[in-house]
Parts: sequence; C-alpha cells; structure tokens
Amino acid sequence: MNSIRVISILLSGFLYLLFQILVLKNLVLFGTAFCFLYVTYIILLPLDIKTIPVLLISFFLGIGVDLFYDTLGIHTAALLVIAFIRHRWLLVLVPTGGYEDDLQPSMLNMGLGWFLSYSVPLVLIHHVLFFYIESLGTDLFLTSLQKVIASVIFVLVMSIIVQLLFYRRRRGI
Repeated sequence: MNSIRVISILLSGFLYLLFQILVLKNLVLFGTAFCFLYVTYIILLPLDIKTIPVLLISFFLGIGVDLFYDTLGIHTAALLVIAFIRHRWLLVLVPTGGYEDDLQPSMLNMGLGWFLSYSVPLVLIHHVLFFYIESLGTDLFLTSLQKVIASVIFVLVMSIIVQLLFYRRRRGI
C-alpha cells in the first residue's frame, strides 16, 4: 500500500468524522432513527487492510465521535466490535473467484445484493450494541429495539446514497 493511498484513506476517515459531528449529530428522524454514517467508513475500507489497522482506525474514529457526543466510549466499543468481526464476515461471503486485493467492498463494485448481505449484519450488530449499552440493559427493550431497526434502515439508505454520490466504480469490474 503506497503512501498516497494511506493518506487518502485517513483523509476520508477524517471527512466522515467531520460530517458525523457537524451535520449528522442532530439529525434524528421521529426521535428514533439516528444516522451513524461513520459505521459506513469502516465497512467500506479496502479488503487488503488487515484487522489490526482496521481496529486502530476504528478506535480513533470512535473516540473522535465519543468526544463530541459525550457518550463515554459507547461508539468506540460498538465500532471496535464491527472492526473485529469485519474480516471474518468477509471470509464467510467470499465469492467463487475470491476477492481482488485492493478492492473496496462497495455496492458499486460488488452489487446491491452482496453489499446488503455484507453490511446489514454489521450495522445491525453495531446498533444493537450501541443502543443496549446506552440503555444499560434496563427494561427499555422495545424502545431500544425500535431505535435499532429505524437506525439500521436509516444508515443503510444513507450509505447507499453516499456511495452513489461520492464513490466510483472500479475499472475492469
């Protein structure tokens, strides 16, 4: 991986963090659907990045979000779980020919069906962890479940919109 690619990956992570903090922090639909678009950044990291660098990126991104949301590490904990599971989930979803090394697992490169089967479980796990840690396991089960379902749908729709607007399809695919 060359230095230009590393810088572009880190810069895009910083842009996701800024967008999350400045724009999406106060965006809540109907009091239940929260848009945690920063999860999309971890999901869309290139496939050739190993687990430890993804964990480090997730840690710093989660800490950055936690600092501005005043959530005391809840975002970081949920994002680290996603970063840890990501590589193993990619191994479960390996297509017949395998993956190319520097491929980005986006909807444009892999198709909508593959992208949804890849991203829905990861976003769902993130949101379940986040909202149940936030409620501390009290008897707010149905309220938390409602937030999880609404937020997962909201994040996935926003993720698809962001990919269609800002990501390019890789040539040769």
